[in-house]
Amino acid sequence: MSSNVVGDPRPVSRKFLARPQREGVGATVRRSIGRYELKYFDPFLVLDEFSVTAPAGFPDHPHRGFETVTYMLQGSVTHEDFEGHKGTINAGDLQWMTAGRGIVHSEMPAAAGTQKGLQLWINLPSKYKMIEPRYQEMSSSDISEASDDGVHVRVIAGESLGVTSPIQTRTPTMYLDFTLEPSAKLRQPIPASWNAFVYVLEGEGIFGNSRSPATAHHILLLGSGDGGLVAKNKSSKALRFILVGGEPLDEPVVQHGPFVMNTDEEIQQTIEDYENCANGFEKARHWKSESTILFGH
Repeated sequence: MSSNVVGDPRPVSRKFLARPQREGVGATVRRSIGRYELKYFDPFLVLDEFSVTAPAGFPDHPHRGFETVTYMLQGSVTHEDFEGHKGTINAGDLQWMTAGRGIVHSEMPAAAGTQKGLQLWINLPSKYKMIEPRYQEMSSSDISEASDDGVHVRVIAGESLGVTSPIQTRTPTMYLDFTLEPSAKLRQPIPASWNAFVYVLEGEGIFGNSRSPATAHHILLLGSGDGGLVAKNKSSKALRFILVGGEPLDEPVVQHGPFVMNTDEEIQQTIEDYENCANGFEKARHWKSESTILFGH
């Protein structure tokens, strides 16, 4: 059980089920942030739990103005972009991509069967929206882990149970993957000024001040407070969830699909840049991913 937390635990302010929807080309996602009920949770733009089987996937598409964090839960996905970067993200692996001023890439299944994972979009402050793209990638074996009294954590970003991730975040962010054994209890610090949420992957658990358990595919938005997260597993099976928190940017958000800027003018400029293969999208003019050619998308 993580300690060093004072004050009342953060309450659960909202809770709802992420229902399946179609996305990409034949892929299925459960979108909890970036949907009608929750357009934006500063600084988070989208949270998808995705499920994809070849030849379905996410063929060539652009991004500008934010970061994508891909965390694989099952199977593997091949990623490639117009800068020549290519790799495979396997179960338990992490890719933290800063799109910055512009990336065109594809994300397609790399194995037989169904591939599952999480993708989080984190907004960038206006001062970083046009920086050069960057990747931070970690294999499953390199992700920091710790265990204590029935609580196990994989530290994707931030710190927990005395372990710190080497991932550098432009927008201050914590991303923790917890598994609680039956009867285990967790108390995890969260900076008081940050927004934070829980997304349940497996099992059921009691969070914050809730009396009823939350089950798989539910997102729980945490209210304000300095007491961090309290979670309990009162069931007979393991509970797995992610806890994500971030410092709010408090800046205007104008989104047009895969482009996220601060003003309508910047979005219009981004659309023109993409259509004209300019200002960061130059290499899009003559590029197609190998997987897009293979699958004929």
